[in-house]
Amino acid sequence: MCRKILIMLTAAALTAGATACGAVSQQTARAASSSPSPSSASSAPAAAPGTLHHPARPAGSFRVLTEPGSGIGPVYRLITGARSSVELSMYELADPAAEADLAGDAARGVDVRVILDQDLEKSRNAAAYDYLAARGVHVRWGPAGTIYHQKTLTVDDVTSVIMTLNLVAEDYPGTRDFAVIDTSRADVAAIVATFSADFAGRAVTPPDGAGLVWSPANARASVLSVINGATRSLAVENEEMDDPAVTAALAAAARRGAHVTVTMTADSEWDPAFAELARAGVHIRLYPDEPSAPYIHAKAIVADAGLSGQRALVGSQNFSVASLDYNRELGLITRSPAIIAALSRTLAGDYAGGAPYSPPSTGSGAWCTATASVYNAAYDENNVYVHSNQPNQNATASADGYSHSYETNSSGYALIYLNGPAPGAHITVTVDGATCTTRD
Repeated sequence: MCRKILIMLTAAALTAGATACGAVSQQTARAASSSPSPSSASSAPAAAPGTLHHPARPAGSFRVLTEPGSGIGPVYRLITGARSSVELSMYELADPAAEADLAGDAARGVDVRVILDQDLEKSRNAAAYDYLAARGVHVRWGPAGTIYHQKTLTVDDVTSVIMTLNLVAEDYPGTRDFAVIDTSRADVAAIVATFSADFAGRAVTPPDGAGLVWSPANARASVLSVINGATRSLAVENEEMDDPAVTAALAAAARRGAHVTVTMTADSEWDPAFAELARAGVHIRLYPDEPSAPYIHAKAIVADAGLSGQRALVGSQNFSVASLDYNRELGLITRSPAIIAALSRTLAGDYAGGAPYSPPSTGSGAWCTATASVYNAAYDENNVYVHSNQPNQNATASADGYSHSYETNSSGYALIYLNGPAPGAHITVTVDGATCTTRD
């Protein structure tokens, strides 16, 4: 899910937070591209809690942009500075300046290739697709039936930008996001190889590089490894809290004594997960989903900041079954002190500005969480995953006049096969006295 409304009133608040990270505030208009760049600062895998390790990265191989404070200028300059090739994987593209830069590159002989999502955002991406295709850019739709949620730019096969943000101009002023500029040879080579396979429509097992986090490959194991490996602290920002295993891992971290903070934009869809986290001792701060407040679109985890075992994970992955196990997504894990310090300052500032979460009244105390994924889009077949505190009870999933039921097991879990609703349907789940909602 991505924000579709214009956010114009929050730039000052978010820029203040980004200033603490050493970023230089910029206007997001095209003229800002001359401002200085900020200083450095196919199948679901089984979970492997706390056991996934990536090799050490070369020092100085990447730096972070904190949005909106850093501005989009550094990304524009990478595009216009390309000498031989540009490769862009993007879930949503609606930025006339970036599109013009890509077309300008193609006009001067740069090999420009672009993959855009068609599974959920084809109508939103159609204008950019047509504009680029008419100007010599080699543009393709992402694979049919796969949500192509990756947000990555690679220039001249030597620099990649791994982003949490979409290239949507109207979102830049008031949305919290991060972009990591990565020049690790192993990472860039892995990103280029995977892009080339996706562009050609070939099956691929994405290479790990020096610490890449791919969906659907090692994303679930990587996310759980960072969370489960934390001993003292965890700071988290995400757009969604819709994966039972991630929720359980965050709760377990709090119970074993780690100081766990979660900062998000409020959405009643995540209330059951928030309630579970709050019961475990997780500290939750929320921003209202309105134009006057920052919108938390970032996807970042920082574990044990300042300690010898510190790690951070940042990328396009949301905390949902679809994002971790089925979509095309890309993130990375780093131990860089400068990157982790910058992320930590931003997450701490955002947490301080949010409102403490207040659990809603639950009456009987019954609760449930639900996530859904498309099993077979051609036949409108959906899997609905349910977690509740209602063991051995009938759980029913309903959407668009279709419904199906299955009994929860002794731990309160159930997998419901719901056939009929088209992808993207709003699904309501009831388990005894609890109600929760999701979308596939």
